Amino acid sequence: MRLLIIEDDDTAAAYLARGLAESGHIVDRAADGDAGLTLACEGLYDVLIVDRRLPRLDGLTLIRRLRHQDPHTPVLVLSAIGDTADRVEGMRAGCDDYLAKPYAFAEVLARLEALARRTNRARRQMVLQVGDLTIDTRSRRVTRDGREIVLQRRELLLLVSLMRHAGQVVTRSMLLETAWNYDFEPRGNIIDMHVHRLRQKIDQGFAYPLIHTVVGAGYMLRAPDAPARP
Repeated sequence: MRLLIIEDDDTAAAYLARGLAESGHIVDRAADGDAGLTLACEGLYDVLIVDRRLPRLDGLTLIRRLRHQDPHTPVLVLSAIGDTADRVEGMRAGCDDYLAKPYAFAEVLARLEALARRTNRARRQMVLQVGDLTIDTRSRRVTRDGREIVLQRRELLLLVSLMRHAGQVVTRSMLLETAWNYDFEPRGNIIDMHVHRLRQKIDQGFAYPLIHTVVGAGYMLRAPDAPARP
């Protein structure tokens, strides 16, 4: 599984991440609610692990906002706030399971595995395809015309955003929010530089380009036989 821990306590996050990594899972971590929501909206995670007391954006607000964009990804709340009323509030906010701290690691692992089994995310959300370009968002494997392409993390995030909006204009602001935290201060033409490098990997050496510049607006990913969408 690919997991995201959204936890501001460094010690608690490190303990959990180490145990999950030793169990064979891929683990990312965000230390505040804003950063956690940004990562969660990438659509790359099998399960999210969310604390309630988070700086910048509390856990339940994070979950509510996430559910407007992604109703599918399972969320496990791990919180020291664990009375019955608190658990009910968490479930109504949109979490799929709720476990009070302190917890036994074996139980956390079992609950995560159960959530991953129960989730019924459509395959189109896990495998994106435009023309001869394919991304498996779980394994982060990118291929074009059968050839594997290795991308850096931000290149992958930009490409996923372009593919999810295939045939539509994706503005530079949208791409900035996709690949950087909200508090990131962009310098110069950083988006154009990353898209240029992405184009070199995705388009060079292939029969036709997929990534197109829309002058004055942003970028569009589109196969030659696919019409642009409004």
